[in-house]
Amino acid sequence: MTKKSENFQEGIHTPNFWDEYLNKQICATVMTDHSREKESLNGLWRYAIDQYDSCLRNKWFAEKTHDEDGRAFPPDCSFDNWEVMPIPCCWNIFDEKLFLYEGSIAYTRKFSYENRGEKRVFIKFGGANYRTMIFMNKTYMGMHKGGSTPFYVDVTDVLQTENRLLVVVNNTRRPENVPMDNTDWFNYGGIYRDVELLRLPEAFIRSISVGLEPGSDYKKIYAEVKTEGAPKGTATLKIPELNISAEIEINDHSGKITLPVNPELWSVENPKLYEVTVEFNNDVITEKIGFREVRVEGRDILLNGKSIFLKGVSCHEESLLNGRSLTEEEIRENYALAKEMGCNFMRLAHYPHSEAAARIADEVGILLWEEIPVYWAIQFDNPDTYADAENQLTELITRDINRASVIIWSVGNENADSDARLSFMSRLADKTRELDSTRLVSAACLSDTAILQINDRLADKIDVIGINEYYGWYEPDFTKLPKIFNNSNPQKPVIISEFGADAKAGHYGTKDDMFSENFQLDVYEKQIDMLSKIDYVKGMTPWIFYDFRCPRRSHYLQNYYNLKGLLSADKKHKKLAFFELKKFYDKK
Repeated sequence: MTKKSENFQEGIHTPNFWDEYLNKQICATVMTDHSREKESLNGLWRYAIDQYDSCLRNKWFAEKTHDEDGRAFPPDCSFDNWEVMPIPCCWNIFDEKLFLYEGSIAYTRKFSYENRGEKRVFIKFGGANYRTMIFMNKTYMGMHKGGSTPFYVDVTDVLQTENRLLVVVNNTRRPENVPMDNTDWFNYGGIYRDVELLRLPEAFIRSISVGLEPGSDYKKIYAEVKTEGAPKGTATLKIPELNISAEIEINDHSGKITLPVNPELWSVENPKLYEVTVEFNNDVITEKIGFREVRVEGRDILLNGKSIFLKGVSCHEESLLNGRSLTEEEIRENYALAKEMGCNFMRLAHYPHSEAAARIADEVGILLWEEIPVYWAIQFDNPDTYADAENQLTELITRDINRASVIIWSVGNENADSDARLSFMSRLADKTRELDSTRLVSAACLSDTAILQINDRLADKIDVIGINEYYGWYEPDFTKLPKIFNNSNPQKPVIISEFGADAKAGHYGTKDDMFSENFQLDVYEKQIDMLSKIDYVKGMTPWIFYDFRCPRRSHYLQNYYNLKGLLSADKKHKKLAFFELKKFYDKK
């Protein structure tokens, strides 16, 4: 055993300072249902740029004021004199000097607390990118990995009348992360979704799942309840509009019932939602839930028993004003513009978007593909990387299990077909079905460019094959695309999950002038003409709805933006291809 030096100083001589924080991870196992009364901890938080991770290295959270001999200890921080930032917020948008910053920022705020009879208290973080360390009243509570899924911190045992919450967020890109260090979008940092406090009884509802029972001819619904704090008991399910009031027996922390009922089905044209309430002991959850069935039959995708063509578009979670912290108004604007273009479907790429996105989609009637960022060449042979991916998948499905709009879970995007990747993503597909057997599983795959064929081994593990192809742009020889379709004979539906071309909004030329709207239009005309003839193509989500920030795009016309949008980044300019796609969708 190596002897530690007598003048060793932990704060400056420990190279692996991350280890003690990484060993206490906050995972999906401590999630609780979000659809109950909460108190917002949003607002002005104090913050400090912490490029050298001094907060973690030197344990600022301990608020040490004196050394072991009682002498005054010189602090390197002053929490209550830091500048303020509104939360939720992407720090890149808040301050110009932080625009390209990657690293840590320490946030803090105080809040008062008075117990009102609750026995358990959680703080929910809707999303913070990527590693988030939580400290409460000088106590380390744990660390969450993943930038886009919610996590919950049980603070019951450390709450006081006056509390200090300290949060360190680090958005450093790492090869072992999900996504990895090489992506095709902007790496926003910050606490960019809501922070909320939940007061719960000792025995409470961990989660509920309510939906149309598959294969019941639309005449049965199921309700599953999971609890914590009481392994046995009775929960009550109420759906007043359907005259339902039923008891669910809880054993070993869970219970499930199936009930005969004839609900009005949720659809794009008629997004009917029912108020559903579940009670257990003194805990109450109320959700608005739509009842619909989605399944695959041969090469068809069926919604409520009818074949549907998914007229979609891919979309990043981004806005000029707010980065990834989209407001409800911005989400509604996106759906309204998509519907104007004729869409009934959107692919929320390449990571989980906010929970508001699916809730609003339920209301307005638009179908969703949601995915986790198993993107490009992540470390498929790294067990920790798989654990990270599975946890993000579990958090996403747990969060949106009751959203009628969500019909497809995607386990990844554009990965090379290796043995390690096949094993990794097959396990994710199996986990998806374990968590939710009522929706479809997909992935955005690549065609085999050597033999010009849809030939990804993962196709056997998923319900719908997503294909990304850029013939006419990254592959100029468009004649290869019909060869791929002629050489392929998939026995399940295919969604063309990406195609497109860059176009600078307002920049025109001939159809041979790259980056012109005319070039992009020509690509769309050829793609639509080709895809409309393939009987097993049952949907498409062209890349992409509107232009978005991307540091890898350095052409002078791109100016660090991916310009494949059908709209400009501010969504005020509709490119020529927007109208071409609308024309096709309106006829379809």
